[in-house]
Amino acid sequence: MRREIGGVERWARELAERLPLLRHERYAVIRPPVALAHRAGHAWEQLALPVAARRSELLLSPANLAPLAGPGNVVVIHDAAPFHDPAWHGPVYRSWHRFLVPRIARRARLVIVPSEYVRSELVGLLGLDAARVRAIPPGVDARFADPPAPEALLRRLGLERPYVLAVGTDSPRKNLGLLDRVAPALESAGLRVAIAGSARSYLPRSEPGAVRRLGYVADADLPALYAGAAAFAMPSLYEGFGLPCVEAMAAGTPVVSADRAALPEACGGAALLVDPDDPDAFVAALAEAAGPERSRLAEAGRARAAGLRWARSVELVDGAIDDVLTDRRR
Repeated sequence: MRREIGGVERWARELAERLPLLRHERYAVIRPPVALAHRAGHAWEQLALPVAARRSELLLSPANLAPLAGPGNVVVIHDAAPFHDPAWHGPVYRSWHRFLVPRIARRARLVIVPSEYVRSELVGLLGLDAARVRAIPPGVDARFADPPAPEALLRRLGLERPYVLAVGTDSPRKNLGLLDRVAPALESAGLRVAIAGSARSYLPRSEPGAVRRLGYVADADLPALYAGAAAFAMPSLYEGFGLPCVEAMAAGTPVVSADRAALPEACGGAALLVDPDDPDAFVAALAEAAGPERSRLAEAGRARAAGLRWARSVELVDGAIDDVLTDRRR
């Protein structure tokens, strides 16, 4: 329903499109009215959705939350970010998630997470039964591995090459201010910096800095934007997976990532991992990735991304749901 999508919305789109194609007799998609796709959608989710799903054995919710009165919840929880630094989210968002997520997760028939890191974190943080938490990584759309030539897009965006790219929603957790701080040093190395991503009303915004902000870049333009970059930067302080890293890898762009949370797991040994609190180390790693290490990282990244397919992710989700249904019927 959202025009501007991030990782959570991509999960929702892929599951909503692919699961009914995989087993049309098992899955039906329930969508909120367009007018309720944002804040009012929480009321729809808690009040109208349980009624709409009342004849279903299970209700799969792909975006962190689910109805407390659901018929049998299967919920995808992407990370535990609301339970970490209070500065990462607005107070209403943080309080709502801290209230709902533990209750939903403890009552759910199955919790799906994108990484083993989040699985371990939620089991310990919320006291969940580990047998009811399944780690299933996301996939990478095939179009990222076959991007169009980037020149036309770069002309339209007024973006000069070579550039370092970062993609992410404007949020303190994404640590995009680091790129503002290191931009002069990268400029000296012949690298400009560009950040693609929009703001969200429930997230505090970073202060404007030296880096070129592209704003939200249409989903169709992302493959070319990745492919045109000399290197991709992910300085985030916390990620439940880090899908932009493997999307960049699929496009053949070398990746420099923070060494925090699930990012090492997502990158699978195919990126340079750096302490996000060390600006000098980030500059050095980006210069390496765009220079002497570029070919090696590009090859390793393509191999890593090739192992992550949405078709496989959806098959694993369906298999996990199959187990839950079998247990219920037994």
